[in-house]
Amino acid sequence: MAASVRDNKDRSRFEFDVENEVAFANYRLTPSAVIITHTETPRALRGRGIASELVKGALELIRRDGRKVIAGCGFVVDYLDRHPEDADLVA
Repeated sequence: MAASVRDNKDRSRFEFDVENEVAFANYRLTPSAVIITHTETPRALRGRGIASELVKGALELIRRDGRKVIAGCGFVVDYLDRHPEDADLVA
């Protein structure tokens, strides 16, 4: 699923389309890092791992761009705690 996460640079957010809904993660850029400030999953999609897939895909895009990530929201903090394989991305 993560492959369908996209970076909507105009809105400064990563987006993930699922069943005609959009889960998203807002971000701010620094010269070397992406600060994910907020994640949101539509109510109808909650409890299905959609937010985790969104963050996973966002981290793949961040890695591809050679940047680091700063967890600015609780969900991303928790995700990174549960996925030590992504620790190299943490700024």
